[in-house]
Amino acid sequence: VQLQASGGGLVQAGGSLRLSCAASGSIFILNTMGWYRQAPGNQREHVATITSGGSTNYADSMKGRFTISRDNAKNTVYLQMNNLKPEDTAVYYCRYNAVSPLSQYDIWGQGTQVTVSS
Repeated sequence: VQLQASGGGLVQAGGSLRLSCAASGSIFILNTMGWYRQAPGNQREHVATITSGGSTNYADSMKGRFTISRDNAKNTVYLQMNNLKPEDTAVYYCRYNAVSPLSQYDIWGQGTQVTVSS
């Protein structure tokens, strides 16, 4: 499985961005995809995840501002980010998790930079 993230960029505080992450390769029907972020000097943190069934989980600080969604037909997950704040500046990483009878899969994308100016 390979992940290709896109959609990052520079935006002013209060603005919006939409990140996309497309998965390719041998995709298991049952999987979880999500977004994590890492700011300089900080550990990588969870932003939001969504299962193939549509169940979502958000970090508390992102609730109400960020929305995760997915298109299973396109094996793509999205992160709509609204009312962005300077503290949202980070590299955002896409992640894919799946479990098969024989193995577990934990795949990370290359990251996309989000910069929010004040």
